[in-house]
Amino acid sequence: MIKKSLINLIYETASIQRWNDHIRPYVGFTELDKQAHKMFYAYVLAKCEGEHVDMQKLIEGGIAEFFHRSILTDIKPPIYHKLMAEKGPQIDEWVIKQLETDMKGIGGGFFERLKRYLREPEYAALEKKILKAAHYYASNWEFRIIYPLNKDTYDIEKVKAGTYSDLQKCNTFDGFTRFERDAFLQDFCNLIGKLRYQLRWAKAVRLPQTFVMGHMLVVAILSYFMTLELDSPCKSRLVNNFFAGLFHDVPEALTRDIVSPIKKSVEGLGEILSEIEHEQMHSVVYPMLPKEWHSEIEYFTVDEFDSKVMLNGTLRKVSSDEINDKYNDDKYDPIDGQIIRGCDHLSAYIEAFLSLSYGVRSEQMKNGYYQLQESYRNKIIGGVDFSIPFGYYDV
Repeated sequence: MIKKSLINLIYETASIQRWNDHIRPYVGFTELDKQAHKMFYAYVLAKCEGEHVDMQKLIEGGIAEFFHRSILTDIKPPIYHKLMAEKGPQIDEWVIKQLETDMKGIGGGFFERLKRYLREPEYAALEKKILKAAHYYASNWEFRIIYPLNKDTYDIEKVKAGTYSDLQKCNTFDGFTRFERDAFLQDFCNLIGKLRYQLRWAKAVRLPQTFVMGHMLVVAILSYFMTLELDSPCKSRLVNNFFAGLFHDVPEALTRDIVSPIKKSVEGLGEILSEIEHEQMHSVVYPMLPKEWHSEIEYFTVDEFDSKVMLNGTLRKVSSDEINDKYNDDKYDPIDGQIIRGCDHLSAYIEAFLSLSYGVRSEQMKNGYYQLQESYRNKIIGGVDFSIPFGYYDV
């Protein structure tokens, strides 16, 4: 089971401010949100590259790089890249050592693969190229926003030239060229970027502030680690649970975050909102994406908290227990929506806990915290004991 210390390391990135020596928008840019946006770029670039991309290696490489950056905290990019160029293997070994105790709770041989990813240049070579490009696209997205505010800042033109040059150096795989030439795919990633500004718990004062974008990555990582808790989960299940967790709030880029109490306040309101989200996805999002991607995105985002499989080309809703017993096979393309829902609740619970522990004790925070605590006191979903991580955070 994932350790509390590793969860805490994930949330520390919500407090790492990027471009903090430049004028930025009021909400700023956090490392957590940047890493989330990077994984959306990575997904799109991988889809552009084609089926020979190993999506599990892409996911695990993204998680490895996430923790690598979290351990090294807020080092300025030019310094970070210079250090990695000159002392990369030694720094990687130091990061591995820092993670060793925290990673002991993660099953499925994940830490061994993380070590290979950091130590072996040829391991996941294509996936590393994609993640590198995704990193620079996400950084460039930020820079285009801050540049007009910083035209008189020292060295800003040098930073601009370096940002462009670094991105162009990533043109080492076919998917990069396809993405560069497709304005619609770039619009999709720009639309996703709006989730960096959408505040979680919008009606409650709390600390630290987190945004929908970062929350989606937290749910994705937690869902991946919880799936590794299962008995020999198939590869499709692992990949689907990560990306379904990452995509689960994508419709909020169009509708904004509508909190659960509002959805439940009027009978039938939740269904109406789901219909609106469905219509918005079809009228706004899907026209930006190749048709052959639509069914997968829909599989991730419609009824996102239902566990489901594909039987002879037909979607069937099942329980995660049934997936364990009958459908834990790539041919069924399983998704554990119930486990993703548990991770979504765990993320909200930790957010409430952190605010309460900082002394920001709004009524909404307290109610959300205690309701979730009670709901997950003895909760097991698909064989995963959620009472353990919920038990880590007790005010």
